[in-house]
Amino acid sequence: MSNAVEPIRDEKKIMAIRSMLKTKGHPRDYLLFVLGINFALRISDLLSLKVGDVLDEAYEVQPHFTIREGKTNRDAKVTINQNARDALIWYFEQVGYPEADQWLFKSLRSDGPLDKVRAWYLMKTWCEAVRVKERCGTHTLRKTWGYHARRKGVPIELIQAKFGHSSPAITRRYIGITADEIAAVEDKVCL
Repeated sequence: MSNAVEPIRDEKKIMAIRSMLKTKGHPRDYLLFVLGINFALRISDLLSLKVGDVLDEAYEVQPHFTIREGKTNRDAKVTINQNARDALIWYFEQVGYPEADQWLFKSLRSDGPLDKVRAWYLMKTWCEAVRVKERCGTHTLRKTWGYHARRKGVPIELIQAKFGHSSPAITRRYIGITADEIAAVEDKVCL
């Protein structure tokens, strides 16, 4: 049995987690989930963000930012889409506007950033709370973006480029395209 985590395939489950976190959770957790599924960054890169990465000097949400990815050591341009923008605005309305050099996902127990182990525990807890059947962890955030990008018709090559994968086959495996899904498409295309 594989220890790999899966994307959240059911959009209703995504909305349930968002709703739960916005109404009952800490604002940081809501922001972590929304940005995680919209930015498709590895958790270490997501947790390394500072307030100044997403806000300009006038405390306005920027349209995009560039981050040096830890694993690949390459620069990645990240667009702040409307859902991410709305989540950032809501978050800063809840907690105020910290200094630009402050961690965006600050630990509630220290002055440092939220750590990966705690983020994993939170993600697992959120998924269990709304009864996501798939195995979940922090990588679920990134994989969810890829899975739904494919479902919305984004070519696998563009998803591959976003993730920095070396081949479309790796991306297909990564986002959980199954043999059954391929067979179902083959049955639909009868020319």
